[in-house]
Amino acid sequence: MTFRRVLIANRGEIAIRIARACRESGIESVAVYSEADEESPHVRAADRAVLIGPAPSSQSYLSISAILDAARSTACDAVHPGYGFLSENATFARRCEQAGLIFVGPPAVVIERMGSKIAARALMIATGVPVVPGVTAEDQSDEGILAAAERVGFPVVVKASGGGGGKGMRVVRDHDSARMLIPAARREAIAAFGDGTLYVERLIERPRHLEVQVFGDTHGNIVHLFERECSIQRRHQKVMEESPSPALTPAVRGAMQAAAVAAARAASYVNAGTVEFLLEGADDTARFYFLEVNARLQVEHPVTEAVSGVDLVRAQFTVAAGGHLPWTQEELTSRGHAIECRVYAEDPEDGFLPQAGQVLLYREPAGPGIRVDSGVVEGGTVSVHYDPMLAKLTVSAESRDHAIARAISALRAFPVLGIRTNVPFLIRLLNHPEIRAGRLHTRFIEENASELLSSPDPPLEALAAAAVATVPPGLSISDSATAPPDPWGTIRAWGR
Repeated sequence: MTFRRVLIANRGEIAIRIARACRESGIESVAVYSEADEESPHVRAADRAVLIGPAPSSQSYLSISAILDAARSTACDAVHPGYGFLSENATFARRCEQAGLIFVGPPAVVIERMGSKIAARALMIATGVPVVPGVTAEDQSDEGILAAAERVGFPVVVKASGGGGGKGMRVVRDHDSARMLIPAARREAIAAFGDGTLYVERLIERPRHLEVQVFGDTHGNIVHLFERECSIQRRHQKVMEESPSPALTPAVRGAMQAAAVAAARAASYVNAGTVEFLLEGADDTARFYFLEVNARLQVEHPVTEAVSGVDLVRAQFTVAAGGHLPWTQEELTSRGHAIECRVYAEDPEDGFLPQAGQVLLYREPAGPGIRVDSGVVEGGTVSVHYDPMLAKLTVSAESRDHAIARAISALRAFPVLGIRTNVPFLIRLLNHPEIRAGRLHTRFIEENASELLSSPDPPLEALAAAAVATVPPGLSISDSATAPPDPWGTIRAWGR
């Protein structure tokens, strides 16, 4: 079985990345777009495009009926959800199946099984995969959750069963604060997931966050594609990822990878997914604990593609069409080191406030070992309606030190004007001696904020003035035939 036409139920850089994989696979692609995205690059990246609604995502990218109507009207065979939006929505996956469309991802039953953190935790315990010590309270009242926290012993983490991205989660350090934080976690969980069910885990102070890429097919084959280190986070959202992790010894790495495959097999997992773990301690005595399964393609999948040399999206198409995995575990190898930095339209100096507006200048770095997945272009607009990520910069090299150096060099060649970005922040992050030494943990940004947020960078206005000053009167920077070399390629202080 092969696909003739695939609808991409997403936007931005991931929609462009899926459209590219479609083209390389000989599959026609159909983009969907909201009224705010009519001129967005992902619309032009696909072979066809369909308007699905107004700017708010609830009326467009989260509208199951609008997306299914678009798929039917264009005679699509399959739907790829990308990540975010409806990618882990079991109802959407089931509706696709009922409409005769192949959902390029795990089946609805698997999404449901993994969507409940409590059910996933119970499955892992039954499978023998280590989990963080904790309690799932039968009494779901605030008093019942408080009693569970007291049984586990403070400090604890109160988590939403249907959670993700840090929503519905609170760190509770004592009895008094619990009375305020437990209701707050429940309210947030209901608002985000429509489910206020909570559970309690022991708090692991300053853990590392690692994840293992897994892939299964409908013929019972399951493999792992190595691990990614995702410890550098801000408010539980990943900022930078790398592979391999600098923390793991061969023994711990092998045990974690085996646990990830066991977890995927227990869930009868199909297609691409990620098994996430917390790591406590160091060396061969380090202990890892199951955190959750992400039943979709991850934002940071280019890191795995860089070290393994495979195309995960093309493999998704193969498996969704009923084929076998393109590789056996023995055929998969990890080479060199890869690092991904998420470039956001945000102002780190102002509490990472998201930015919106027109992108007046946007130049991506290029060169050996540099990959940029982006969803914006110069002259385009960053909307207030969607996530402010502009691009993912992924670099690969033969060693971690070289990869860090390459990432810094690439970020310094990544000027953006019109809106503020976190590029200078990312450079400071990569230059930090603890990052270079590989001593990472999930609270690193929080604990080193005073260093990372002290900006010695020249103001953007000064750089803009310097660039404009090099252009003779009457010429445009974009007039490549007559203008001098692009000044943004010669300003050495950019992003330092």
